[in-house]
Order: sequence, then structure tokens, then C-alpha cells
Amino acid sequence: MRTLHFGLRVADLERSLAFYTGLGYRVLGSVAETPFGSLTMIRLPGDEFVAIELVHDPARPPAGNRLNHFVVRVESMAGAVEALAARGISVEEPSSPDGTAEFLTAWVTDPDGNRIELVQWPPGHSDGMSESDLGG
Repeated sequence: MRTLHFGLRVADLERSLAFYTGLGYRVLGSVAETPFGSLTMIRLPGDEFVAIELVHDPARPPAGNRLNHFVVRVESMAGAVEALAARGISVEEPSSPDGTAEFLTAWVTDPDGNRIELVQWPPGHSDGMSESDLGG
């Protein structure tokens, strides 16, 4: 098994699309009417598959934030911060969980208040977290 994508309920689809495309996501397609509302499938350019399904139903706005955060890997934190700032997206000051200059994290917040952690892994690290990152 593996995670395919997650559905993220958004209050204003156009505002959310502007934010996520500003982060670098691209719209893959959409489904106009479902029991959940309209679904817009997005992915990052380097991803082969959909990563997020933006769920929008004006009759049922998001009720509370049930998502803690999700994580996006960046090649260069400095480059990502610069590119996002140029698109008008505010990024919190990057920091290093282990005190090195190679492993960096920073946070952005989407229009609905969802937190997104940007991660620059140190050289040689795999693309995602594994047991070795957790002491296993």
C-alpha cells in the first residue's frame, strides 16, 4: 500500500488554485459534481501522479481545520523561498531541525489556514522519511 493523494476541502476554489499554482502545483484535471462537491486534481511538476484533490462545495464550506500539515520537498530552500516570494507567497523563516545548513524546513499557510512544511533534505537523503530517520 501507499498513499495516493489526500482531499483538502477549500472555501474558495479560485483563491486556493491561485495559491497552490503559486507554490508550483499544476492542475491535472477536475470532476465537476460529486457527493463531496467539485474535485480539482493537482500535482507538482516532478510528480507523476495527483498529490492533492482540492474539494470545493459552496453549500458546505470547510468546518474547522482537521489537517495538521503536509510536507513538500524542495531542492533548494533559498531558491524555493525566493521563487515563492516573487509569486507573493509569504514563507516563514527557514530553520534547521538538526542545526546544519543542509537540512532545512520552513512553513507557508494556504488561504484556508492549512500549514505546509517545506523540507530541504541534506545531500544523499532519500526523497522521503524512512525508518532510519526515526531511529529504526
